[in-house]
Amino acid sequence: MGLSRRSLLAAGGALGAVAASAPAASAALTAPAASAPGHGRVRTGFERLAADGYALLAGERVGIVTNPTGITPDARHVVDVMAADERVDLVAVFGPEHGFRGTAQAGGSEGRYDDPATGLPVYDTYLKSGQPLADVFTASGVDTVVFDIQDVGARFYTYIWTLYDCMAAAALAGKRFVVLDRPNPVTGRAALGPVLDRAFATFVGREPIAQAHGMTVAELALLFAGEFLTAPVALETVRMTGWRRTEFFDATGLPWVPPSPNMPTPDTALVYAGTCLFEGTNLSEGRGTTRPFELLGAEGVDRRWAEAANALALPGVHLREAYFAPTFSKFQGKTVGGVQLHVHDRRSFDPVRTGIGLLITARNSWPGFAWRPDHWIDKLTGSTRVRTLVDAGAGLDEVVGAWSTDLAAFRSVREEYLLYR
Repeated sequence: MGLSRRSLLAAGGALGAVAASAPAASAALTAPAASAPGHGRVRTGFERLAADGYALLAGERVGIVTNPTGITPDARHVVDVMAADERVDLVAVFGPEHGFRGTAQAGGSEGRYDDPATGLPVYDTYLKSGQPLADVFTASGVDTVVFDIQDVGARFYTYIWTLYDCMAAAALAGKRFVVLDRPNPVTGRAALGPVLDRAFATFVGREPIAQAHGMTVAELALLFAGEFLTAPVALETVRMTGWRRTEFFDATGLPWVPPSPNMPTPDTALVYAGTCLFEGTNLSEGRGTTRPFELLGAEGVDRRWAEAANALALPGVHLREAYFAPTFSKFQGKTVGGVQLHVHDRRSFDPVRTGIGLLITARNSWPGFAWRPDHWIDKLTGSTRVRTLVDAGAGLDEVVGAWSTDLAAFRSVREEYLLYR
């Protein structure tokens, strides 16, 4: 699989932060903070940072990579909170895909502007990496770059690669990097799905991690620093308290903000790691509906797809024959047929197995099925393997079994970087 197993520096420090400067001699990670008695609401990394008076950022000129999900439990944006607090010197904001305030659709960003609410300069990081992104950090005048964005747990969700690119750029620019942790909304249980082959690296997958990685952003940051980044980065993480790997987002007590326009609810995140694969086909993945990634379909699809998918007895989900008319994206304004996913047991539900099962049955039950001409499916799955096996008529177990060796290797490496047990 090509994982390098570089070790982390010893950890410790304020707020349970873990300093990583790879490559370096290995040392034990500090023990994660225990959940509160009775398991109260999860406290995010930002909450813990603020409660400590921003001591971790004292004397530093700070910039933050964030988007609309960077909020407090009472739904205030962390930039607004920090900008009004004299204990922290916030001097810049860095916006990812969709923008800092979330005004852009998929594949867009907000560009460079001054935030009307705070007067802070906002810099665009989208599609920037390496030295050009390092130059943005240098031009901003920051000493420390902070990252605070809600992820959804899938390899092809671009915010984790914004994290990766910003870490690499911070190393080039000589900036400290602090990650404020937030929950993985679909739990931090075992990783699932194919592991990316580096030959297929893009912004929807830079490095060989599993399709559903089962990690938080802080854990991913440690993995990136310890296994993939070629230059050492001055990395610190601020952990959550009260979060358990087995719990879904609705157990956290935190407000949900859509991380992107087509991720409206935690239910969307639950299926996304599997049904986003339909971006690589000529079927609609439900963009332009109120249930993106839960509704899938195309013109000419009928009840036979739902019947074939239900015959697979996929755990935890029922597939309903459905008809819908997307308001934008594929089949805009046209009524199409397909399926709606109804997850009835989310603990047994496997989004990746479900996504593969739906690809196989869509291809077998609808003669119009086709892959996108650019083979986007290979970038989403991380290799040609899924596409070629499905085209060859392989069954569900054969396709899913094809990545078992790579997945086992990734799970072993992943285990070294988990902060919450």
